[in-house]
Amino acid sequence: MALEASTKIPLKTLSSGHDMPIVALGTFELSFDQENAKAAIIEAIKIGYRHFDTACQYGSEATLGEAIAEAVQLGLIGSRADVFVTTKQWCTDNHPDRVLPAIKTSLRNLKMDYLDLYLIHWPISMKPGPISFPLKREEVMPLDLKGVWEAMEECQKLGLTKSIGVSNFTTKKLEELLQFANIPPAVNQVELNPAWQQQKLREYCAKKGITVNAYSPLGGQLNFITPNTVLTSDVLAEIADAKGKSVAQISLRWILEQGAGIVVKSFKKERLIQNLEIFDWELTEEECAKISSIPQKKVVSTELMLAPEGSLTLVDFADIDIVEK
Repeated sequence: MALEASTKIPLKTLSSGHDMPIVALGTFELSFDQENAKAAIIEAIKIGYRHFDTACQYGSEATLGEAIAEAVQLGLIGSRADVFVTTKQWCTDNHPDRVLPAIKTSLRNLKMDYLDLYLIHWPISMKPGPISFPLKREEVMPLDLKGVWEAMEECQKLGLTKSIGVSNFTTKKLEELLQFANIPPAVNQVELNPAWQQQKLREYCAKKGITVNAYSPLGGQLNFITPNTVLTSDVLAEIADAKGKSVAQISLRWILEQGAGIVVKSFKKERLIQNLEIFDWELTEEECAKISSIPQKKVVSTELMLAPEGSLTLVDFADIDIVEK
């Protein structure tokens, strides 16, 4: 059954006191098509999406801002305040003196006065300069996490963002951050799905009041070589058949039941609708037990982010690892 345009996505109250819709539409595409993305965002707003995830590195901030402004003009939402916008600063801006200019640049791109959530995209610092991908090993620098986080806190104090957080942080990195943070991170956005369940990290974040947001909820982030271990899972397929749901919906529902938020990624109307049809049913204990037995495999890694040539001379590779040990 198709969802009505007025569908309400549940909210989660962050440690900052602000409410976040637990399902977000991500705007990352390797080949970003501005017109297609803008039309999809407007369609998503019609369907009921109110949380949108972007990053300076994605190149989608301006398009997202234009789509939200048009949605206001069309009367689909009353104002910018009706949506929750997350963006992230790139590794080249992970320097204490570059955080404030970076968030102001993102706000200019979005044509907004404030963000709802601003994240450190990766616990990696690069030499300032143009954004490039993959990251060049010789440009990786020691991360002044204390200085960068103090600047993030200043962004929140100035009202440039309502909440601040991190992405791709392990428990080790979070422990380091929490030793000096005056404002704890409200969110840690990480790879999370039935094939990479992050139990240790989830338990740690729950204990510390940090909300986990799942990217790659269907296991597809940057995975071009090996089969998608989520969408090809026999366990998930069996549960999906029994419940009359899709494998994708089983994966999304499992993430939801772990207390995490979800960043979905599809610009197709049918998928946009299906990704929200996960709120009025539950997985059984037996089904959850079967999902817990799925072999674990992380797709995104620091090695994947770095160009193969060159060597890390300024930092220890362990310091920039994003995989739980």
